[in-house]
Amino acid sequence: MALTDASAATATVAGGCFWCIQGPFDHTPGVLRTRVGYTGGKIANPTYEQVSSGSTGHIEALEIEFDPTKVTYDQILDIFWRQIDPTDPNGQFADQGSQYKTAIFFHSPEQKKIAETSKAKLGNSGQFQKPIATMVIPAVTFYPAEDYHQTYYEKNPLHYNAYKKGSGRAGYLERTWKK
Repeated sequence: MALTDASAATATVAGGCFWCIQGPFDHTPGVLRTRVGYTGGKIANPTYEQVSSGSTGHIEALEIEFDPTKVTYDQILDIFWRQIDPTDPNGQFADQGSQYKTAIFFHSPEQKKIAETSKAKLGNSGQFQKPIATMVIPAVTFYPAEDYHQTYYEKNPLHYNAYKKGSGRAGYLERTWKK
């Protein structure tokens, strides 16, 4: 049976550079579509240059459309946690600033509850020595990023892989989640 738009669910997460969190979701069974973009700020239709300045209040984010009969919201969050350093309140790896903070943008009271429970579970897991800094906040308008940012990891794999390694993300994720 084909999934109707009404049957799909949306998750929105921010994990620093949006290039680095899109790929794992694109390869997750049950994920129907992903888009990188900007959310949480004070201007409509921001550009990458505006968001990069750190003055718009927007955060680089990923919008995930998924089939909840094939992948749960909790599973989406588990994938998300494994792409970031959830203890950094100022950004991610080499990317520091308000536009690179981590967040879970909930779309319903149920998502809020699941996100808060997931965050508490991670905080109590003993995996991290510092507190979990990732924000759980209401979803607001999501503005898709420019086309050249969409699936950047596929379009520019050499640059993407060098960036992911050079930023410190790749090594951190391998050390933190090797189990």
